[in-house]
Amino acid sequence: MTPEAQDWVTRYGVHLGAERRLSPHTRSNYLRELQALAGWCDRQGIADWRSLDTQHIRMFAARSHAGGLAPRSVQRRLSAVRSFLRWLQREKIISGNPAVDVRAPKTRRRLPVTVDADQIARLLDFQPKAPLEQRDLALMELLYSSGLRLAELVGLDLPDLDLPDRTVRVTGKGRKVRIVPVGRKAVTALEAWLRTRADLAKEGDPAVFTGRSGRRIGPRAVQARVAYWARRQGLPMHLHPHLFRHSFASHLLESSQDLRGVQELLGHADIATTQVYTHLDFQHLARIYDQTHPRARRK
Repeated sequence: MTPEAQDWVTRYGVHLGAERRLSPHTRSNYLRELQALAGWCDRQGIADWRSLDTQHIRMFAARSHAGGLAPRSVQRRLSAVRSFLRWLQREKIISGNPAVDVRAPKTRRRLPVTVDADQIARLLDFQPKAPLEQRDLALMELLYSSGLRLAELVGLDLPDLDLPDRTVRVTGKGRKVRIVPVGRKAVTALEAWLRTRADLAKEGDPAVFTGRSGRRIGPRAVQARVAYWARRQGLPMHLHPHLFRHSFASHLLESSQDLRGVQELLGHADIATTQVYTHLDFQHLARIYDQTHPRARRK
């Protein structure tokens, strides 16, 4: 593609950070998908974004799928392309968005894997014998108590915690802020960790969770520690941090049936994302129906 066409991709990256306030990781993902489109355009002899039409976008999606990209990944790629072309239309570089009506191949919706309440209790049933073990207990308790994403957890700063009020301020996707409750056991574990943290953290570092270096702990370190404790506590599965979020949502829905409330706590923009958890415990919902619906009660 022409240098001018590539320059629009660079400008779009700036727009994603400055106007949409997306994280560097999310911006990188968007730009990677757009570079894939630009590379495909080069091979097709398409030099300018104005030359793209709907058939081109369909061919690009089909080629991506044929090249081994899963339907969900093709969907994510098309979403990035659609957003970029919408922005070009706003900037009056193109007159219409050729990706609007292009859909990715259908995919079977995979249900989230969860850990049952007994397994969670088993995982968290240990007495920390070292400062970093206390940190691990606190971060795992918080992951399960409040349903945080991994990036939200490692991004927490000390002012985000309000332990007397048992709440935490979370900055989620799109820099959206929400306040979520923190359970009693998580509060107790956090209070114990914060007393220890004062001796470990580098002066001036605001991170709630720090590592051996005294600096903010990273996502990979959290993943490694969660996997370590799952092995140590004898859980029969590979455990990763996002399973706490899945389990939080599933267990809360099972107890409350409040889909909108769980949506707010998870920070889901679309309730359809939350609804996937309702499929996890259909038998439980069926039992509630049998017990409560006038036409379902057995005489």
